This record gives sequence, C-alpha cells and structure tokens, in this order.
Amino acid sequence: MCGIAGFTGIFDNWILKRMVASLQHRGPDDEGFYQTTDMSMGMRRLSIVDIANGRQPISNEDHTIWTVLNGEIYNHHLLRQNLIQAGHVFRTSHSDTEVIVHLFEENGFDFLNRINGMFALALWDSKNKRLVLARDRLGKKPLYYAMVGQDIVFGSEIKALFAHPGVSRSIDPVSIYQYLGLKNTASPRTVYAGVKQLPPGHLLIYEKGGISTRQYWQPDFSPIATINENDAVLEIRRLIEDAVSLRMDCDAPYGAYLSGGLDSSTVVSLMSRMQDRPVKTFCLGYADEVAGQFQGKAQDLHFARDMSRRLGTEHHEFIIDADLFAKHVPEVMRAFDEPFSGTISTFFLSILIGQHVKVALSGDGADEMFGSYLAHRLALPIRYYLGLKLAGRSGFENLTPADRVALGEFATPDQFRFLSHIAHKNQAVWRDRLAVFSRCEREKLLTPDFLALIPEDARDDGYEAIEKSFTATDSLNQALEMDQRGLLPNQILPFVDRLSMAHSIEVRCPFLDYRLVEFVNRLPGSFKIDGGITKRILKLAVTDLLPTELINRPKEGFVQPVYTWMHGSLKNWVLNILDQLPESVFQPKALFDLRRRFMDGDRSLNAKIWNLVCFSLWYGAYEKPPAD
Repeated sequence: MCGIAGFTGIFDNWILKRMVASLQHRGPDDEGFYQTTDMSMGMRRLSIVDIANGRQPISNEDHTIWTVLNGEIYNHHLLRQNLIQAGHVFRTSHSDTEVIVHLFEENGFDFLNRINGMFALALWDSKNKRLVLARDRLGKKPLYYAMVGQDIVFGSEIKALFAHPGVSRSIDPVSIYQYLGLKNTASPRTVYAGVKQLPPGHLLIYEKGGISTRQYWQPDFSPIATINENDAVLEIRRLIEDAVSLRMDCDAPYGAYLSGGLDSSTVVSLMSRMQDRPVKTFCLGYADEVAGQFQGKAQDLHFARDMSRRLGTEHHEFIIDADLFAKHVPEVMRAFDEPFSGTISTFFLSILIGQHVKVALSGDGADEMFGSYLAHRLALPIRYYLGLKLAGRSGFENLTPADRVALGEFATPDQFRFLSHIAHKNQAVWRDRLAVFSRCEREKLLTPDFLALIPEDARDDGYEAIEKSFTATDSLNQALEMDQRGLLPNQILPFVDRLSMAHSIEVRCPFLDYRLVEFVNRLPGSFKIDGGITKRILKLAVTDLLPTELINRPKEGFVQPVYTWMHGSLKNWVLNILDQLPESVFQPKALFDLRRRFMDGDRSLNAKIWNLVCFSLWYGAYEKPPAD
C-alpha cells in the first residue's frame, strides 16, 4: 500500500520530492523515485508484501517499463507463475508490484483484466514515451490527475497535485452543487476545476500533448438466464471464502474490523477458521452510548463483544466522546482535500488499529451488493405504490391487508406518507428527493451569482446518466446498480481509503472481490431483499457462521452520533462553524433561517446542518492552504 505521484515534462527533483512527501501518511516506511527528462514519478511505501525486496518504482528486465502501485494484487502468485512460464524474469521473491510490468509486456492494455486486486497505478513505457494510469474496477484506490499545458500531473490524493506549482486551485461550482445533494463530489469531477479523478474501471493513456481514457469494466446486472437459490447460496459462500483467504496473504501484521454486524462478523468468522492464532479485532464505541444515550448504536459493542467471545479473538475497543470528535474533525476534512459529510468513523477506529496492525479486513461493500440501505428498501415499495396510484388506491385508508404486507415497513401512516412523497417512476427523481438538499432547496440556498456559474444542464447529481444506462432490469437491482456506480466509489470507498490511510492502515474488502460482485449483481433482486428481509441470500450463505440473533439484527449504520451531539455539547461549536460559511456561495437569509431552526431544536435539519459544517471546515482550509 502506497501513495504515488508524478508528472511529465520538466525534470525537477524538488517538485517530485515535495509531491511524494505530501503522501507520507500513506506510506511511512520507505520512498522511491524514477526520473528522466520525460517522466518523473515516485512513491511512499507502506511495506506489506515482500517487505525486504518490494521497493518501488520497479521495472521490467531491460528497464524500459516502470511502474508505481498503490494497492494490492491479490492473485500475484498465480500471475507470477504464468509469466515465468512465458519467459519473464523476476528480480524480487514475491513482490506483487513486479507482476504489473511483465503483465503489460505480455498483454498490453488488456493486462488490467487479469488482475484481482485493489489498485491505482502509473506505468511508464519509455520506448513509446507513453504513460498509463489505471484504477481498479470498483474504485477502492484513488487516482487524480491534472493537465498543465501539454503535460500531466498525477497523484493518489489531491494534496500531492497541489505540491506541483502548475496545478490550479480554482473551484468547480458544479461539484459544490452536487456536494450539497450527495455529501461528496462525484468522479470524474472534483471540487477543483482543473483536477479530475480517474473513474473506477478506467485507464488513461497519456502521450505527448494529449490524453485518452478507456473503460475496461463496469458493474453488470444483466440477469443470469437460470439459477436456483440453493446453487447461488453455495457459490456465494465459495467466493466469499476465497476472497477472505486471498486477503489474508500478508507479510505484515493484520486484523479485522468487528462492528457486531452481519458483514464484519462474517469476515472475522471465516478468518478465525483459516488461521490458528486469534484474529485481532477492533470496534468503535461512544462514551454517550456506554452511558445509555444511543441505544441503537450501543448494540455494536454488545454484538462485537459476543462475537469476539465466541470466536476467541483478541478484541480491542476505541471509545470516543463529543470533545474528541470535534477536535479531530478538521483533520478529517483535510484528509479528503474536498468537502465531505458522509461517514467518518473509520478515522477514529484507525487510531486504535494503527497501534496493533498495518492491515485490516472489513465488511465494506456488502450493503451495496446485497441490499440494506433505505434506497434499496424503497425500490420495491415505490413500484408497488405506483401501481396502487394507477389503480386509484393511493390513500392509506384504502390499503388492504395484502397491500400492507407488500409495503412492509412503509405500511405505517408516517412511513406511507413518506413513501407517497418520494415515489416517482424515474429513480433519478426519487433519489433527488432523498438528497441532503434537493435541487429546489439548493436554488434557494446558493447565491444568484454562484448559481449563474452552474449551467442548467449540470444541475443534477449524476443519477439521470446512470439511469439511462442501467443494465439491471428489476427495481431492486436498479437501486443497487445506482449505488455501485455512484455512492460506492464516490462516498463509501473514499472514506474507507482516506481515513484509514490517514493513519497508515490498509483496509482490504473481501466483499468487493470483483468475482463475487459480478456473480451477485446478476442474481434476481428477490434473492437479495424479500419479505422485508435484507441481504437475504447472504444470510442464507453464512447461517452456520453466525448466531441467529446477530443474523436477524436490524441494520445499524456505522456512523457517529454526531446528530445528537450537535444539539448538545457541540451546539456552540456547530454555530461558530456555520457563521464562517462564505457569503459569496450561500445566501445569508437562507443560512439565517436554517440557523434559527437548528437553534430551536429542529432535528429534521440534522443532515443539512452537518453538510454545511463540513463544507465550512473544508472551505476554511481551502482559503488558508498549509504553508510550504
């Protein structure tokens, strides 16, 4: 695991070292550089595989192809064997990075399809004066780039690009508009107009004076022609076991997240079966929960402790309170380089993990594959409600017992009212209605001058483009496809990466093994959520691993109780940060109204207030960048 950076054009050792130094948190163990008059690239290394010999940059036999890699190639042993049989000569004993240069020699641009891993890489083909940038299928590892004249600058994080004097910091208004709805920016855009993020499953080819991008993979939800549920359960179990086993191949100490939920408990249970020594496990708790204030999230500690006892793990807990949370939030925002108001709990647990291991396996990705979020649970009820409306039975009082069964959790008066407000035949529309700030609300919140910078056809959150190219055919799978192409790479995986790497921790996600993703995506939606049971087929696949009470445990998001803290001990902290929002972006009257309602205790504004707090913290850092 590393941080990578580089640029074409001028030979400047100081710029390269400055860029690489900005990524030291991603790789505190080592650094390496490759420089010619055409290409400069370097890396910071977190030594995990082939610790003694796996230094980067690394080249092929005749030093004509060089690469730096951020990530892990899980099938590198098999790839190495095949490449040696084909005549390639390796210098290291088992470096996963070294297979990249030989794969490219052997397969050209098709080399990416042979890799099972999480990665962002840069590969320099010196014979053809060609730079290749590539990112893994699902976007687990980040990669940013910017054009400076006829040259390209790239890096694992935006801060590395800003260490190059030619990269502009000018803001992209469209990304700010999207942030207010999504909680994050969306690739290929960033909040900076001149900086782009290479999308997941893409490669970029730079040759003097220009770039081109190609998509080599995207989620495919086209249905499997025929498969029965039992066969699907067996295949899911086989794939999960293999994915966990591959991610335990590690030369450095490793452990696992154990939140007490289905996903992390599945991973830890399998790890415990695959090794003799106790698995090191880690769980986050909150001081207020221990005191009984947050009953829902407090169950994490209970279930995690129970699973640890059952499995005999070496269990560790990290308890935070409101003051510690507020102290570190500015540091969290700096880790992203952009405004972000999604989950940030990984940052705090990584403080503890870093005291024990370098690598941690997690359950991330299972929600977006098997279905559990509100948008997933809404998909079928929305379709059912629209049928009721078409039949003239859209009133709550007209629901039959069969209707109530079909609507499940949305069959209560309040939830039915919410459902009727959200429902629309186009998913892009009802997704917008779930946004932090809807389009209509953003029009009132932003100043006319700022809105004028955003073209009318850019005032959306990207849902329409995804919906137009759906491969899924049923409602639930369409909701999952929307999230795998949007939420997962733009919000979930960024917080997993940035907030663990801020403490030099590598997170491996077995559920995001592309083979498992490809199989599960093509299963019917009814296998995933049915009869109100979320992740149904996953639960069937792991029923022998976990206690019944955990399998049936209601889903609890792995987030901080910040919404409660905002109305308590952190209220003044929140108000002070809100007062620093720029009037060039936000209308003072709109902010005043939100502030007043928040002070009056309106908890319906929680997500909006937190979204603005995070923006203000980011903007303060943008206005006052760190000194050199």
